[in-house]
Amino acid sequence: MRVLIQMRPERDAVAAVIDPNVRVTADEVAGRVPGVELDPTFLPVAAPKPRPAREGGDPLSLEQSLAFSMSAEDASVLVRGTIQDYDTASRLGMLAVTRPDIISVYADPVISTLPTCGGDSSVGDWKDVERFLAELGAEGLDGENVPVAIVDTGINAQHLKDELGRTVPIDAARSWNPPGVVGQPGHFDVGHGTMCAFDALIAAPKATMLDLPVLLSERQGASIMNGLLSDAVAAYSHLWSLLDSMDQDHRTMVVNNSWGSFSPNWDFPPGHPGNYSDNPAHPFNLMVTALDSAGADVLFAAGNCGRDCQDGRCEFPDRPIVGANSHPRALSIGGVDIRRDRVGYSSQGPGRLSRRKPDICAYTHFEGSHAFGPDQPDSGTSTACPVTAGVVAAIRSQWPVGSLSPSQMRTLLRRTADDRGAAGFDNDYGYGIISSPGIMDALRRRKKNGFR
Repeated sequence: MRVLIQMRPERDAVAAVIDPNVRVTADEVAGRVPGVELDPTFLPVAAPKPRPAREGGDPLSLEQSLAFSMSAEDASVLVRGTIQDYDTASRLGMLAVTRPDIISVYADPVISTLPTCGGDSSVGDWKDVERFLAELGAEGLDGENVPVAIVDTGINAQHLKDELGRTVPIDAARSWNPPGVVGQPGHFDVGHGTMCAFDALIAAPKATMLDLPVLLSERQGASIMNGLLSDAVAAYSHLWSLLDSMDQDHRTMVVNNSWGSFSPNWDFPPGHPGNYSDNPAHPFNLMVTALDSAGADVLFAAGNCGRDCQDGRCEFPDRPIVGANSHPRALSIGGVDIRRDRVGYSSQGPGRLSRRKPDICAYTHFEGSHAFGPDQPDSGTSTACPVTAGVVAAIRSQWPVGSLSPSQMRTLLRRTADDRGAAGFDNDYGYGIISSPGIMDALRRRKKNGFR
């Protein structure tokens, strides 16, 4: 069973992990950990310490404002290792006794892309979606100079150029590969990540892509818990450092995550301190909070475990929007077709970390990138998520964090959505379907009132 181990070593070791110019190995930080085989390919990751913005607050509540400290005195360190599945409980107990510098041990569950189930043909094409969102472009909101991080299977820039008839900028210097993943940003095989990049460019044609092929890092092994969430933690740490280097008022970054966890068998059970699906204290859930606090707009696909046509991998018996896909500081995106009907595979709420999930729905199941062949639609909430990420990037081209915080962005999209289903929030559509006219009306009012 693969796990993330959070520890607080000596201050000098923490400082070395934080320093981007120093390469520190897991052995150098953790030494020998009884009963755990450390993964030497996973470089230690510094985890910032959350602090309530107001005195007396709960440092693990994701619903409140938090500040994060990455000083050597406050930060902890994450390493990855493997515990034998047959002996998990005793191994964890041994660690608690023998290594007081270990804070906790967390699940490192499998995360997977979110393609759709079924073989239904496309409903419309990406030009239809572009028309639905045209009011953004008409106002000059096009994503120019906004970085959109595609945390996925990698991007193929040549395929995007062939489909769109223009070159798509890939920021190689700010992209990131997990250890063991070989390839240059923008030069990965055509697939799920390329589809996501294409769909984000519908509303934000001038956005700049950051390529983070986290989902190429899967390693084979005897345990079903050979997860990749640890690589997502490392990717988010990289993005956090990028944001920290930007001017605070003018920073922008949109982070698209069209992936999730499908099975409770890949996790510790709810209530276990190492659980991911229901646990706000899991390092990745805290990294999402840290990224939001630093000024990023974080979006997750709601998933394809809807009751009408669920993905065959779905094994959660209820409430399938789990972990960061249900994070209160992220936008969780469900799917509708261009007829504005919920697609049957779009996961329904309530969510686990936050009950009111999905937040909104966006368009999917249309002819678009041809990443999976000429007859295959861009589908799943995997498509709805980057369509929404593109809308957010378009807005950010004129409304940076200093004039519209990530929290205000989430509120904007929820309040302007076209309501569907039951009045107000419902578990099928969230607050409704993303609305370009509604967004622009709200932004014009905001500008008129001096919020710019």
